[in-house]
Amino acid sequence: MTRVLVATDAWHPQVNGVVRSLTSLAKSAADLGAAIDFLTPEGFPSLPLPTYPDLRLALPGPGEIANRIERAAPDAVHIATEGPVGIMTRAYCMRRGLPFTTSYTTCFPEYISARAPIPESWSYAVLRRFHAAGTVTMVSTGSLMTTLRQHGFRNLGMWTRGVDTELFRPDRAVSLDLPRPIFVTFGRVAVEKNLPAFLSLDLPGSKVVIGQGPQEAELRRRFPDVTFLGLKEGVALAGLVAAADVFVFPSKTDTYGIVQLEALACGVPVAAYPVTGPKDVIGIHPVGVLHDDLQTACLGALDVSRQTCREFALSHSWETSARQFIGHIEHVLNAGSRKPRSAWPVQSTARGSSI
Repeated sequence: MTRVLVATDAWHPQVNGVVRSLTSLAKSAADLGAAIDFLTPEGFPSLPLPTYPDLRLALPGPGEIANRIERAAPDAVHIATEGPVGIMTRAYCMRRGLPFTTSYTTCFPEYISARAPIPESWSYAVLRRFHAAGTVTMVSTGSLMTTLRQHGFRNLGMWTRGVDTELFRPDRAVSLDLPRPIFVTFGRVAVEKNLPAFLSLDLPGSKVVIGQGPQEAELRRRFPDVTFLGLKEGVALAGLVAAADVFVFPSKTDTYGIVQLEALACGVPVAAYPVTGPKDVIGIHPVGVLHDDLQTACLGALDVSRQTCREFALSHSWETSARQFIGHIEHVLNAGSRKPRSAWPVQSTARGSSI
């Protein structure tokens, strides 16, 4: 059984696409004969992030990072994020000449430029150097791969995302006492999600926001006619999404947007901008409308077949995603870079757990 240690700065209790992807990866990989452990911020000192007071920045020390990696005794190391945990894990592997893979999951250059006058080219240069040390950098879409290649990234490999079609399904729809049609968005309520672009539209029926985040209080004040339902998870979230008529995805900076697949699995069509993420998930498929005018996209999506949306989502499994991930790991190992387990001082018995 191949054992992989995934280093990530994004972890529970955060609710985002990176955390959902990694937890789904661990579950599906176990069924395919691979064990995924996680090196997370848990147990490290931390500080609140100035721009995200609801999140904390882990402050790991090199000694403890080394101890956790050596206790896990993995066959392979994967670095999922470019934060302190990822940086320290990268440094450990480079000091010891250990190969590792990485994944590009967040458009940090675009996020940063939305908050500060820092050229995107500078941020891309830093990220390019970070990922260049990895054997493979996994990306979720063809559009993102093209963008990164244009910025000088090399050794890119595809790692798509999936959806839990048992959790997200049309028959979970709950009753919402709101005027129809209902346009819903769900996810983190933060600046990079571009929510005002949706909430300011002149649409019939109702607009609903599901989620929480640092911009929530501001948006509640600015848009008093919008229904804010706060954080919802699991069956409660699936029921609310399935009750909607259109899922609106106004973000222009997401690398994929798993929430699109989750909405489609509920039979809810997508309205979005024609940018990376929506272009790859929706593309030319008749499961949503992409348009530079988001209002046009929202109104057009009302005519999309809900059955077609559900059928499309059924073809996007987490098993396929896990096979891609494991394939990249096995390629590295089979190329002769496997680190014998006997070389690690201690072995871990954890599976799909946090180290």
